[in-house]
Amino acid sequence: MKYLIIDRDAKDRRKLKKILLKMNPRGVILESTSGSDAIRLFRFHQPEVILTETDLGDMSGFEVSLHCSSAPYFSSTILTTSNGKQALEAFDSDAIDYLVKPIQPERLERALQKATWFSKNRFTESGMAENRSHIAVSMKGKVKLVPLQEICYFKAENKYIVVKTATETYYMNETLNNIERDLGDEFIRAHRNALISVRHIDGLEKTEDELWYVLFKNIDDRLQINRRQKPSIRRCLRKCS
Repeated sequence: MKYLIIDRDAKDRRKLKKILLKMNPRGVILESTSGSDAIRLFRFHQPEVILTETDLGDMSGFEVSLHCSSAPYFSSTILTTSNGKQALEAFDSDAIDYLVKPIQPERLERALQKATWFSKNRFTESGMAENRSHIAVSMKGKVKLVPLQEICYFKAENKYIVVKTATETYYMNETLNNIERDLGDEFIRAHRNALISVRHIDGLEKTEDELWYVLFKNIDDRLQINRRQKPSIRRCLRKCS
C-alpha cells in the first residue's frame, strides 16, 4: 500500500512514517510539505491513503482532501492537526477520519482500517468510480479547486494549460492528454491544443476562409476546431439541444 504524508513539520512526518512502517513494513511512504506538491505526487503515484495536516501554507488540508476525493482513482484522506475543533470541517471535506496530534498508534490503526474498507468499497452501483467534480489550478501562487461544471475549455499555450471559466482564467502545469484521460466524456477535443466542455458548447461558426470555430454559451471566446472533430461536436450539440 502507498501512503502520502503531507506536513510542514519534519518531526511530525518522521513520527508518522515510523508508526506506519511498524504497522506495514512493506508500505511505500511518500512525503510532501505543501498542498501543491502533494497534488502533484498524488496524481503521479496514486497513493491509497493520504495523511495530511490541515495547515499546509499554500492551501489547506481540507482542499487537498476535496481534490483527492474527486479524482478518478481511489484514495482515502485522513486529516491530522493540533486543533481538535476542526472535526466537522474535516468530514465536510470528504476526509474519512480526523486525528489530533500527538497521534496515538492505536487511533491511527483504526483510521487506517476505515481507510482500507473505504478504498475497497468506493464504487457506484454500476461498478464505476465516482465522477471527478473539481480540478486543481494555480491562482496567484496558490492552489485553487475549480468545479469542472464551470470550466468552458482547456487550451495548451507554451508550457502551460489555460483553464477558462465564464469569469476567470487559470493555469495548470499539466498535459492535455492527462486531463483528457482523467475527465472522460465531460470534455472533447476541439483541436490538438484544446479540450472543450460539452455542456458549454453553444454552436459552430464557419468563416469566409473555410475555417470552423466553436462558440461558447457564457463567454465571447471562440476556438478553432479540427475539421475531423466537427461531426463529434455536432453530435454533442444535438444531444444537448
